[in-house]
Amino acid sequence: MGTELLTPLDLAFWHLESDTHPMHLGALAVFSPATGPEGAAGPGTVVDLLAARTEAIPRLRMRVRDVLLPVGGAAWFTDKDIDVRHHIERVTTGRPWARCGDAGFLADATRLAGELMERPLERGRPPWQMYVIGSPDGGPFAVLVKLHHALADGMRAVAIGAGIFDEIAPLADRPRGGAPSVRARAVPPRSWMPGPRQVAGLALGRIEDLGRALGVGASMVRASRLDPRGVPALTARSSGTRRLATADLDLAAVRRIRRAAGGTVNDVLLGIVAGALRRWMLERGESLPADDPRALVPVSRRRPGRAAATGNRLSGYLLGLPVREPDPWRRLGRVRAAMDRNKSAGPLRGAGAVAVLADQLPSLAHRFGAPIAGGAARMLFDVLVTSVPLPRSALSLGGCPLRAVYPMAPLARGQALAVALSTYGGRVHVGLVADGKALPDLERLAVRAGDEVAELLTLLPPE
Repeated sequence: MGTELLTPLDLAFWHLESDTHPMHLGALAVFSPATGPEGAAGPGTVVDLLAARTEAIPRLRMRVRDVLLPVGGAAWFTDKDIDVRHHIERVTTGRPWARCGDAGFLADATRLAGELMERPLERGRPPWQMYVIGSPDGGPFAVLVKLHHALADGMRAVAIGAGIFDEIAPLADRPRGGAPSVRARAVPPRSWMPGPRQVAGLALGRIEDLGRALGVGASMVRASRLDPRGVPALTARSSGTRRLATADLDLAAVRRIRRAAGGTVNDVLLGIVAGALRRWMLERGESLPADDPRALVPVSRRRPGRAAATGNRLSGYLLGLPVREPDPWRRLGRVRAAMDRNKSAGPLRGAGAVAVLADQLPSLAHRFGAPIAGGAARMLFDVLVTSVPLPRSALSLGGCPLRAVYPMAPLARGQALAVALSTYGGRVHVGLVADGKALPDLERLAVRAGDEVAELLTLLPPE
């Protein structure tokens, strides 16, 4: 891969970052220890394996540099001197696995991952990092992956990260009788300039895009709250700290609820998040807000089969989470009705399509206006809730089966909570990222998600 301009949306994510608001997304992947002789011996061997496989992923060899044209722009350049071992670190939890067990290891790994997620990625080199987290005495281990949002959106991150697994790593990188080779695959650079026949089509498309952006901007103005008063913990001043929590939901139970409630699995998950927030607020002794907290629900604009395409391709919906509704079943109905309205309007309209507007702004606007734009996020929404698709097949790393993947979304300025969900192995894995001082009891919110599922199941008629 040679050079490639950052899209306007990529630039937005690049310039939105600050020391207290790192703009990387992540995932905490938990693996069972290998049982056969072909499996990896431990975290040290996994580091070697990750080094070999990540060096064979061209996207992970790219770093950002400023360019003269367009003014204020930047481009991805291949870092020919990259040493991937500077991007992969081994860290150890404090407690032996034999003493704390699987649940204790996950709690320790999650706590440690929260501290690691606080650290911004180094901007002078390819913006990604991996940490292999293990107990002092073996047992399961975890891999925390951090990718800058300018490098990848959720679907693109999955496409990049899939290259580390045994089942997906390129066969060319697995020579007989040895470890995977570290040769990078060459990808021809993309031209920055369109051909003559493309110019007319680009001009027409640009006019259409600008008209759409104007509509989104008008919707954002109408939807903005000049004095947002919601849940105090969700609107607290940022401390720059991060706390993570995880939850596991039974996918079969979620699907059973969906069959009875209608809509989609994602509608049900959004309803579960609303119910968990309500339970958590009441448990804290807080008064329920006068207005429903707003969720920004990202929507991928990638075409099927185009997950490998570069650049962020995102839009979004705004959704009021009905935390004041005491009936779980009615909460689901309200979420489904609101999402049906969003889907009818489409992902390219409405205030939630803020990414569509960002994609139409010039490079200089992102370079100098990012701090102002970032501060305006709280005027539109209170919490991010996103779903990340994962491969359905069983995956492993060095012969160690993948047990769970907890996705982690970044926090925008003025935001204290982000919720990300993924399905794998018959479970819905929930990753919660929060400002550590604003939500010190984040683990309680994770537990309340399971409570919401349990109550919904009791309200279902027998099958």
